Amino acid sequence: MPRVVHFSDLHLGVENYGRLDVETGLSTRLMDFLKALDFVVEYAIGEQVDLVLFTGDAFKNRDPSPTYQREFARRLRRLRDAGLPVFLLVGNHDMPNAANRAHSMEVYDTLGLDGLYVAPRPTCVEVPTRSGRLAIFAVPWVTRSRLLAREEARGRSNQELVRELQEAVVRVIEEFARRAEQSEVPTILAAHLTVAGAAPGAERNVLLGHDIVVPKAVVAHPAFDYVALGHIHKHQALHDTPPVVYAGSVERIDFGEAQEPKGFVVADVRRGKTTWEFVETPTRPLIAVEVDVRGAEDPLAAVSQAVAAQALDGAIVKLTVHCTLEQAGRLRDTDLRRLLADAEYIAAIQRRVERPRRLRLGDLGSIAGRTPKELLERYLEQKQVEPERARVLLRYAEEILGEEAEVALAPSSS
Repeated sequence: MPRVVHFSDLHLGVENYGRLDVETGLSTRLMDFLKALDFVVEYAIGEQVDLVLFTGDAFKNRDPSPTYQREFARRLRRLRDAGLPVFLLVGNHDMPNAANRAHSMEVYDTLGLDGLYVAPRPTCVEVPTRSGRLAIFAVPWVTRSRLLAREEARGRSNQELVRELQEAVVRVIEEFARRAEQSEVPTILAAHLTVAGAAPGAERNVLLGHDIVVPKAVVAHPAFDYVALGHIHKHQALHDTPPVVYAGSVERIDFGEAQEPKGFVVADVRRGKTTWEFVETPTRPLIAVEVDVRGAEDPLAAVSQAVAAQALDGAIVKLTVHCTLEQAGRLRDTDLRRLLADAEYIAAIQRRVERPRRLRLGDLGSIAGRTPKELLERYLEQKQVEPERARVLLRYAEEILGEEAEVALAPSSS
């Protein structure tokens, strides 16, 4: 029964909310992501698993720096030195946008290292492991450039191309399922794509109509013993038998993922009876502190109390304060930053200032039926003028309006 570590969506190169570490010369955020990757590697070696399966998006973009490639290669070397086979699926962030350009993981394939498999195109590979062979049916990210290079694809709309891509991917998976039915060894479908019904994480492009979406019934074919998915950052299981699982990303990308657990999957793959568990990786806390001080006499003290209730040590923090215009002037950046001194990094300090709603004639219904005093009362209310001052202004207004009325009623001298 082969035991597999399935992880995904590493995204080395995401360095937002980071600073330069003087000792290593690397971004502190890059070090966070490498720490999570090291946890995966150490777990796989320590538990002596049979295969490490990565389902795509090793890097943030298609052109990773030599530093990112070096750090990823070092971890691959550790796995291979420990005798663990490694299978790398190419994701959309790894794939070039031109047909003839190299993908970001092609260098590892070019070296031809024994026990290291890279899948830039749909393929089936039988991988020998210490616990027997595994058949991996790989479906990497499918690029539109392959369609655009074909004469018949030219002039088609974006929707038509997406539909054709989806149909092509479905045909590939269905063919793999037919082949998997004949397999005498446990089978894994490894795919980097969106499955219908999956809840998106921070990668919101899946909501914009640019992704192909494969029906769950296509990937959840009983011929597969485990379906390892990448592309969506939120860990989730979509089906039980066979298990259809997004491992999710190993570290948080932004505050949209602040509450999501991050980690990888360990699957014991056997024909028709695969079991699995989710293992969390160590991640940098992302804490959003939101406080409303509009009713507070001392707004800074109210913010201090809200901050003190959070464990900010080593965290990336975003502070949002809801306040009045007068309070905003009393909440200085230097004071707010002092309150956040325990944080590893201050991502943002935002003041959401409540501004009086502008008086609109439409808010008053029929203006013709309102007296000047009523209009002034409503104006002072909208401007949030203090009651005592409003009474004084209204008294003066009555005097002025009264004088104007007397002038208007006085007989003409002509």
